[in-house]
Amino acid sequence: MQSGKLERPQSFGFLVIPKFAMLAFTAALEPLRGVNLVTGSQLYRWQVISADGQPVQASNGIQMVADAAIDKVDQLDNVIVCGGLGAHRYDNKQVLAWLRRRERQGSRMGAISDGSYILARAGLLNGYSCTIHWTCLAGFQESFPDINVTNEIFRIDRSRFTASGGTGSMDMILRLIEQDHGRKLAIRVADQFLHDRIRGDEDHQRMSLRLRLGFNHPRIIKAIGFMEENIEQPLSCSQLAEKSGVSTRQLERLFRKYLGCTPRRYYLELRLKRAQRLLTQSSLPVMEVALACGFISPSHFAKCYREMFRQVPKEARLTQL
Repeated sequence: MQSGKLERPQSFGFLVIPKFAMLAFTAALEPLRGVNLVTGSQLYRWQVISADGQPVQASNGIQMVADAAIDKVDQLDNVIVCGGLGAHRYDNKQVLAWLRRRERQGSRMGAISDGSYILARAGLLNGYSCTIHWTCLAGFQESFPDINVTNEIFRIDRSRFTASGGTGSMDMILRLIEQDHGRKLAIRVADQFLHDRIRGDEDHQRMSLRLRLGFNHPRIIKAIGFMEENIEQPLSCSQLAEKSGVSTRQLERLFRKYLGCTPRRYYLELRLKRAQRLLTQSSLPVMEVALACGFISPSHFAKCYREMFRQVPKEARLTQL
C-alpha cells in the first residue's frame, strides 16, 4: 500500500483466541485509537471478535468481552489473529474457514504473538514470510517447514502482517499507519505513547548475547553463537574451540570462569531448553523433539530432561493439554 491519506476509515477485526496475550493485543489496538485521538478524525475503527461472540479469557486471566461472533461480522479491511498460549493446538474448523473466507473477500490478514500458527494452519501464510514469538520459533519451523519464518520483531509481506508479540505489535501497527497516512502521523502517535523509536522489521526480537549473558568476552560469545546455530547436530567441544579461535582447554577455563559450568553442560542445557519449548509450543511427537535437539537415543533424552526439569518429556507435554 502506498503512503498517503486514505479516503475512508480502515476497519480492523481483532480475533481473540483463548489465552491470547493481553499486552500484544493492546499494543496493536492502542495506536489505532491514538491516530483518531491526535487527528480528531475516525481514520480507524475496530471491533473485538470471538468464535461464538462470548467473552474470551486472556493469558493473564482477564475476560475480554467480544463485540461480535465470527458469523455476525461485516466486511473488514484487516483481520488480526491474537494468539498467546496454546495457539499451536488451536484447530477450530469454523474459525479457520472464516479466516479463509475473509481473505478471499479481500481482507489483509495479520497475527500477533503465536497467532501465526493459526494463519498457517488456515493455509494463509503459504508463499508469504512471517514472524512469531521467539519461544515458538523452533516449533513453528518444525510444524511448517515450507513457510519462511523470521526472528524479526514484525514482518509485513504484501497483504500479510505478523508481529512477534509484546511491544512489537505497536511497532507493526505504527508501520501500517505510516503506510496509510505517512511517517509524520505515525511519529505523532508514537510520541503519544512515549514510544521513542519505531522499530523496523529488520530488528530482531531478543537482546544480543552480550546483554543476555551480562558480559562481553568475544570467545565465549562466539562459542555460544555456534551452539545456538547447531542444535539439531551438536558440535563437539573441539569443534567449538576451533571455530571460536581457542584451544579446548582454554574454552573449558573460560566457561568455568564466566558461566560456572563446562561448555558441554551449557550446550546440553541449551538443547534441553529448546526441547522444552518444542514440547510446550508445538505438537511434534516426543521422538521428533529429541531428534530436533540433537538426541539420537530416546532414553538418553528422557534421562537428561528429567535431571534438568524433574519430569520426563511426556509429562511436560501432558501439562500443556
